[in-house]
Amino acid sequence: MLDQELRFYQENKAMLLSQYNGKFIVIKGQELIGSFDTINDALAEGARRFGLESFLVRRVQERQEEIRVPALTLGLLNANSTRSTGR
Repeated sequence: MLDQELRFYQENKAMLLSQYNGKFIVIKGQELIGSFDTINDALAEGARRFGLESFLVRRVQERQEEIRVPALTLGLLNANSTRSTGR
């Protein structure tokens, strides 16, 4: 899962560091979707564009820290941004 996205990140890390250091990026397949100032903005855009399909959100930095969201990964949490507000 996310092998293609992780490979894209590693293959392009030097360029990503020079252009997006400290930003959160969204990658789908072999495509950089966008860069964002916050993880919330990156997740929202990924959910808006891809719904329940997998996509990679990664903070661009020299040394990676792993962040996992098990509830989202296991399907216990829904990242669907089209929910009704009840109004």
